[in-house]
Amino acid sequence: MRVVKLQPRKSKHKRALYYGKHKQVLCDEVRLVAGSSRCGGRLEEKDLGVWKPVIDEELNWNLTSAAEVCRQLHCGSVVSLRRAETSNVEILCSDSVRLVNGTSLCSGRLAVRSDQFSQSWSSVAEDGFDLQDAEVVCRELDCGPPLVLQGALFGETETPTWSREFQCEGDEAALFDCGTSGRKSSGRAVGLTCSDSIRLVGEASRCAGTLEMLNRGQWRPVTDRDNNWNKYLAAKVCGELDCGAAVSARKSKEPSDKPFWWIVSSCLQSARALRGCLTEYHFGSSDLSIELICSDLLVEPHIFLSLSTDGVSTARRQGSELPIGSDFSIICSIRPQYEGGSFQLIFSTSNSAQNHTLPAVNYSALFLFSDAGHAHRGTYRCVYHVYVFSHNFSISQVLSLTVSGKLIET
Repeated sequence: MRVVKLQPRKSKHKRALYYGKHKQVLCDEVRLVAGSSRCGGRLEEKDLGVWKPVIDEELNWNLTSAAEVCRQLHCGSVVSLRRAETSNVEILCSDSVRLVNGTSLCSGRLAVRSDQFSQSWSSVAEDGFDLQDAEVVCRELDCGPPLVLQGALFGETETPTWSREFQCEGDEAALFDCGTSGRKSSGRAVGLTCSDSIRLVGEASRCAGTLEMLNRGQWRPVTDRDNNWNKYLAAKVCGELDCGAAVSARKSKEPSDKPFWWIVSSCLQSARALRGCLTEYHFGSSDLSIELICSDLLVEPHIFLSLSTDGVSTARRQGSELPIGSDFSIICSIRPQYEGGSFQLIFSTSNSAQNHTLPAVNYSALFLFSDAGHAHRGTYRCVYHVYVFSHNFSISQVLSLTVSGKLIET
């Protein structure tokens, strides 16, 4: 593999692949050899009539560039990429399944082909394609579990031509390992989004911790090949995890002797999802993993109205009604996650707002009120504040109260 940092060699027989700051030039004549099928094996390119293995000494290859090879060879979606000890590039594409026009390598319109050597792909009709079928496709493409299964999500341009109904049990390794029925399916083309299988581990929140990725069936910590990890790039991770914005990103203080997945951070500036920038399995010496904190760090608090009627206390949620003259309390609580913190109760009406703050004791706080009147009608917002990971975080929940002249039935 030739990695060109300035100008690529001009030739009508070469194709340029762009991602991040790297430019790769790949022969139009490529092949995968020494694999179980023509869609997997060692990558070779034809140079002056001679087939030569593609060498990747600078670790610039990632799943995005490997996906281009799969497409060029009329194979399915890219499944894995690895770099052998001799720096040869090895790529595995799916034989008969691929996702087209998606927002990542793990999403798109589902297409299949009827035999291994055909270059013709057919969309699959959504009628009769269920969650178990989707689970098999996601597993076959080395993606996480299915997130979205819906027709016409990714540019349906023609009526689906694959009409046989798949009958998967859900644990098959590949879609064509599933049986098919004689029933003809119909409808729009199947659109499928699988999770990209990234996670943050080691902390009480799923939105903070050490970054890990699932690849080739294994969870491994992630390290940055370019040593250029920052908040801009961390924002992509927090976004994919639906964890809000990036608060901080850093390398771990202590090296780990675990094997790593490597990420080319310069690729992230142009790639649509993190998985496309994964490069290789690293067995070398110890390295530093990536630790992230995202803004949506906390679980939501709970807010309840506690009302005493005839000596009996009852707890209510939304749509609660107070009898005039009654004593009541607002209870704020949160699932055990971090020690300490405080609860701020903000009471708002159309004309004014006031607030009270109490420390969190056993992950809750009790705000007492007496002699309820119409002035107590309004919105009560419970805000939990906590200082963790050298940052202040807060999250809130709302309760609306009305006041009437009659007692609440219990």
